[in-house]
Amino acid sequence: MLYRDDYFRLGLKEMVYALGSTTIRLCLELSPWAEFHHGEGAVKMHTLIDLRGSIPSYIIMTSGLVHDSKVMPMIPVEACAFYLMDKGYVFFKQLYECFHLKGAFFVTRAKDNMVYEVAEEHEVDKSAGLISDQIIRLTGKNPSVEYPEPLRMVVYEDYSTDNDYRFLTNNLTIDSLTVAELYRERWMVELFFKWVKQHLHIKKFYGTTENAVYLQLWIAVCDYLLLIIAKKKFRLPQSLHAISNAIGPLLFKQSDIHSIFNVTKDDNNNRSDDPPIQLSLW
Repeated sequence: MLYRDDYFRLGLKEMVYALGSTTIRLCLELSPWAEFHHGEGAVKMHTLIDLRGSIPSYIIMTSGLVHDSKVMPMIPVEACAFYLMDKGYVFFKQLYECFHLKGAFFVTRAKDNMVYEVAEEHEVDKSAGLISDQIIRLTGKNPSVEYPEPLRMVVYEDYSTDNDYRFLTNNLTIDSLTVAELYRERWMVELFFKWVKQHLHIKKFYGTTENAVYLQLWIAVCDYLLLIIAKKKFRLPQSLHAISNAIGPLLFKQSDIHSIFNVTKDDNNNRSDDPPIQLSLW
């Protein structure tokens, strides 16, 4: 794991992932297989991001009509890791079977219509924006059966917007402020989607078949992965966009990445005397 040992902002030793999806619009007349809503076409990119390096660790492509909850059983889940997701993923059967029973932790937001009873109440630091920290049990007819274990609900007030947020997690021990801060980190998956759409040229598709569209999306993902691996491996201080702009025109030239960015070979951590696994094109 390239970034596994990197420091995480909240100081957690456990792996932390953000789960999300983005919808990419298509012309339904040209791509009838990608049916979406209101006569439009679209595909979805469901993505699990490793937050230590903003690296996608799992991606699945579907048509736009596939709900986010349908891909939850496909997500590779690690015991003791944290999975951050918005309330579009709050389906208690999947949260219980796909995460809780596998020993993983999730942090999400509670839906407004959630029915529950409070089992315990813990003191919180109200000066930090915390309103309450409660252990709850679901009491709705179906949710109480689908998720029979206690949950934790942390209510946090964002002073900058005057909005209250109810965070839901199955981790009953971490600091209540950490729960709120963890959910804030979920935004990294949205930044990944924004970066891919803006910089990897997927606004125009060169084919209209399902295979052609997915192939172009996978090429964009591979492009992103190669850039972020190069940034880490060669310790490049430049942004991914700057690295992409510098490397792009030189793809078919015999250029050394060290000379492109004015770094010496001793500046990076690739000091192994072993032959490279990847064969040289030159």
